[in-house]
Amino acid sequence: VQLVESGGGSVQAGGSLRLSCAASGYTYSSYCMGWFRQAPGKEREGVAGVYGGGGGARYSESVKGRFTISQDYAGNTLYLQMDDLKPEDTAMYYCAAGDGFYCVYSRPTDYVYWGRGTQVTVS
Repeated sequence: VQLVESGGGSVQAGGSLRLSCAASGYTYSSYCMGWFRQAPGKEREGVAGVYGGGGGARYSESVKGRFTISQDYAGNTLYLQMDDLKPEDTAMYYCAAGDGFYCVYSRPTDYVYWGRGTQVTVS
């Protein structure tokens, strides 16, 4: 299984970015998926997650109402639409995949596969 993130970059506060996570050797529709982020000197933080099948979207309080997680089953791609970005959203963003239908979205140990990350910088 390989997860590859893309879509990161530098943006001004109030702007938007859409992150993508392309998977190979993995069926999104069967397993939970999530997005995490980690800023320098801070612990990895769960941002958003979905159950297998794409239902049950959950978000951290810090991004609720601004970020949207979604899936494209045809392309085996997971997305994170990020709107109204703030400087505190600056971090490396990681895509993660579990080996079960349900995950606690914010618990890293619930996920088995991880991408290498894409940097998001908000100024």
